[in-house]
Amino acid sequence: MCGIAGFMTSDGSSPDGAAVRAMGARLAHRGPDGTGHYQSGSVAMVHRRLAVIDLETGDQPLYEPGGAALIANAEIYNYIELREELNGASFATQTDCEPPLHLYRRHGLDFADHLRGMYAIALYDSVEDRLVLTRDPFGIKPLYYAETAAGIAFASEPQALFADGLMTPKIEASVRDEMLQLQFSTGADTIFTGVKRVLPGETLVISGGRIIERRRRAALPDGGPDLADEAEALERLDAALHDSVRVHQRADVPYGLFLSGGVDSAVLLVLMAELNERPVRAFTAGFAIGVHDEREHARTLCEKVGAEFVGIEVTEDDFWTLLPEIAAVIDDPAADYAIIPTYKLAREASRDLKVILCGEGGDELFAGYGRHRSALRPWWQGGRAMRPKGNFDGLRVLRNESASWRDGIVAAESTEARGGRTRLQVVQAIDCADWLPHDLLVKIDRCLMAHGVEGRTPLLDPAVAAVSFGLSDDLKVRNGQGKYLLRRWLADRLPEARAFSRKRGFTVPVAEWISHRGSQLGELVARQPGIEEVAYPARVRAIFRAGGKREGFAAWVLLFYALWHRHHILGQAAGGDVFETLGAT
Repeated sequence: MCGIAGFMTSDGSSPDGAAVRAMGARLAHRGPDGTGHYQSGSVAMVHRRLAVIDLETGDQPLYEPGGAALIANAEIYNYIELREELNGASFATQTDCEPPLHLYRRHGLDFADHLRGMYAIALYDSVEDRLVLTRDPFGIKPLYYAETAAGIAFASEPQALFADGLMTPKIEASVRDEMLQLQFSTGADTIFTGVKRVLPGETLVISGGRIIERRRRAALPDGGPDLADEAEALERLDAALHDSVRVHQRADVPYGLFLSGGVDSAVLLVLMAELNERPVRAFTAGFAIGVHDEREHARTLCEKVGAEFVGIEVTEDDFWTLLPEIAAVIDDPAADYAIIPTYKLAREASRDLKVILCGEGGDELFAGYGRHRSALRPWWQGGRAMRPKGNFDGLRVLRNESASWRDGIVAAESTEARGGRTRLQVVQAIDCADWLPHDLLVKIDRCLMAHGVEGRTPLLDPAVAAVSFGLSDDLKVRNGQGKYLLRRWLADRLPEARAFSRKRGFTVPVAEWISHRGSQLGELVARQPGIEEVAYPARVRAIFRAGGKREGFAAWVLLFYALWHRHHILGQAAGGDVFETLGAT
């Protein structure tokens, strides 16, 4: 996995090579194994490489005889099959990222339709003088761009777009307000004014430094459920899971697993143990007090399948010590408290591994959330709208209490309610459109790439999605419990996983930790410039002292945003722990 960046000028002049190199330097953590540069006409690109496949000859940019050049932050899992299909193509490397070049020459802008994997690709066709940017349908790999008077810049992370004075980081107030209420933001607009996301599955065609065409490839199939027979569905699910995990293990470097103890990662554990001759290394985070600790359960599962268990304790001291550097890493802000254990697990895994498989996407594709179950009930039986309440509703903390923060969710509801989908499918599709790529996958990408580790998500695979999304509602939610068919698959293969036990969720005790030092912390957070812009200082202090569940989560969001704002807007490097960083002038 890698980092990419580049620029195309609007007047045809040669881009500033120093500025593009500075963008690449901002992405060094994403690619510690090498740097590649490309410059031709109005386009300059830079690539930072994390070598995973074809360690010897896979450096980028990559070229094809017709004059196209490519850089990619990608794993193309079907690259072996594509090489066989591309009869007559002359390959210069064994890398998985070379087939897309030849697909482009054969299929033009539809080349990405043939790719199975996670990718953010930049391809420049010097003959047509056009730059093509494309991103995988689930948005597993990030890609951002900014249109300026001088042209268009793109990068794997927003922070690279602010290198060498290319742009100045400024807050887009409406997106900031949405993020505070949701813990993430929706759609193409980011919290930085002028910086946009290439949307999941989107292809942008750029000429003369301007976007001239957009295309979109859907992650989920159209139409309503088409799988109602349980035996047939289990058979198809089993085949899809085996195939996906098999290709997701294609790598020339060691790999392991993040094992939470829940259903999704336990499914991957079973499959990886079956498909590997060597014991799988499985990393599990746990907490000594206050919340459910999955480490002993995860250890039991590892012993049963012959995997190597690695337990990591996340402490309150980790929270205070690591949070400033984590906020610096999460440049597209998602105030998801799971970033804390994810970051520490990534640091531990990076000592020996370059690739980690994880279970992200299982809840979204197999209907694992309470909001999914709610979607099956009419309002008089407890059904409710998607994300009806913001983190700060009723707390009288924010200066702007407008309900416009729900506009992105409402827009997604309208877009995804199509083609005979059930209400449950619509809610799942909404989660896949925004919550998944803009929260969960940002968390995985930034936390792992900060340590030079690639994260892979076998459940977010077209073959798996085709089966899971097409299941009848009854095969997803049964007896008030989600992910029925996936639980059934796991129960048959690993009874010790207790697949049908009630899900308690993965909870990080941030509210408890904050309450231990609430008064001191509230004073520090309340006087941060970013917080003073959005909240009433007296109410900020009050919620840090309150200790309730809602107040605790609101306090967490404000703390994260205060640290994020200091680094990404004010340009102040993290200095020590939370208290030292917030107390610095």
